[in-house]
Amino acid sequence: MENVARPWPALWSLVIGFFMILIDTTIVSVANPRIMEGLDADINSVIWVTSAYLLAYAVPLLITGRLGDRFGPRKLYLSGLVVFTLASLWCGLSGDVETLIAARVLQGLGAAMMTPQTMAVITRIFPPDRRGAAMAIWGATAGMATLVGPILGGVLVDGLGWEWIFFINVPVGIAGFILALRNVPVLSTHRHRFDIPGVVLSAVGLFLLVFGIQEGETYNWGTIAGPVTVWGLIIAGLAVLALFVVWQRFNKGEPLLPLALFRDRNFSLANIGITTVGFTVTALSLPLIFYYQLVRGLTPTQSALMMVPMALISGGLAPVVGKIIDKVNPKFITAAGLVLMAVALVWNSALMQPDTPILLFLLPSAILGFANAGIWAPLSTTATRNLPPRQAGAGSGVYNTTRQIGAVLGSAAIAVLIQARLAAELPGGGPGGAAGEGMALSGGLPEALHAGFATAMGQSMLLPAGVILVGAAVALFFAKPQPVQGWGGGLPGSAKVDAGLDTAG
Repeated sequence: MENVARPWPALWSLVIGFFMILIDTTIVSVANPRIMEGLDADINSVIWVTSAYLLAYAVPLLITGRLGDRFGPRKLYLSGLVVFTLASLWCGLSGDVETLIAARVLQGLGAAMMTPQTMAVITRIFPPDRRGAAMAIWGATAGMATLVGPILGGVLVDGLGWEWIFFINVPVGIAGFILALRNVPVLSTHRHRFDIPGVVLSAVGLFLLVFGIQEGETYNWGTIAGPVTVWGLIIAGLAVLALFVVWQRFNKGEPLLPLALFRDRNFSLANIGITTVGFTVTALSLPLIFYYQLVRGLTPTQSALMMVPMALISGGLAPVVGKIIDKVNPKFITAAGLVLMAVALVWNSALMQPDTPILLFLLPSAILGFANAGIWAPLSTTATRNLPPRQAGAGSGVYNTTRQIGAVLGSAAIAVLIQARLAAELPGGGPGGAAGEGMALSGGLPEALHAGFATAMGQSMLLPAGVILVGAAVALFFAKPQPVQGWGGGLPGSAKVDAGLDTAG
């Protein structure tokens, strides 16, 4: 552990920036109609406003995690915050959709520079046996940002205009920079050889895979241009990533992705778990928001406010869970949280009928709050507990990469399932049919389509419920944490991993 006298101010300073960048993964969704109107853009162009951010955010995470090890997490975090804040200003000032997309790419790169550093700093300034409370704050931030994004977006769009979902980042970014500059310590750096082939292979492979998944629905899972198809891109991405893993295995220098990290059972399983969480949290909101707005006629702000119980309970319980997971085996809390999330989603699915009293949906929202509180902190603590200091950035980069890939998979999968269920439940329910026409209606669907549409949305909710149950099953195989006598000293797994990793000068 690094000798840091005041770790908590450092954590809170980092949380401000982390919260801001995660909000920007969801805040744009409620502003899309206004952006289309304000910039005279079509739907495909507006989809790219979100897709460009997700791609630029997900692809470099492995690289930026390692750069934080090499040049210092504080330096890379502050640099990323400057890029993100300036890009946010550019987004708000954009006069056409092409400029907005370019600004969102830059914004995503800034976010990718920042995210691994937040987790790496926590790993290095808090000892493993007291890291639970810190990770609870980090985890609650991640969970609540997914909820606050649509709520804040609805309020800003309705009150000030779509530009303000980006302008608001500027004062927050400046405040976050000043606080991080003051409170985040300069940590020791670790000399790393830069794995150029690994950087190229990982970036190309992730880009092809994420682009194919993210844009599959846009191109109807068919041809993009000439002989290039969506499935061709996905298969090529998987092939390049397989080649990347082989290169990491046989690289005689220092690999970008230390495969020895995965010798730690809990690190490997936690990465599977956070992938299912990223998938589910992204997938659950789309059918729910469609149901609220198109069947029940709620405004963007009103529909987002239905998630307030989840946000309040999750935030309130986070410190309690943080104290508990330092003393008990986190696998039971994690598994219980994941099962509760599945229960809440199935409950929502059953309630999604045209005449269900709207206030009943606050009950599964509250259950989701309890679930969130039991998921984020225990998972992140389990993943990082045995990480050696010199690999904190690399491990954080891997963990956040798997979370983002899970989110992209969830976004793509739920879009495909919604389309299929609408085609089955509505007359002419395919693209351009009744469903497509109904989704374009700002005042909601024609009443004749309410029952079929609600049924389709309820059926779609069962997909993320099933995926999160896979995460619950995985969590049951977490190994019990060993007593800690110091920074990794009492952890056989940590010693083993460190010995396998410490190959560079």
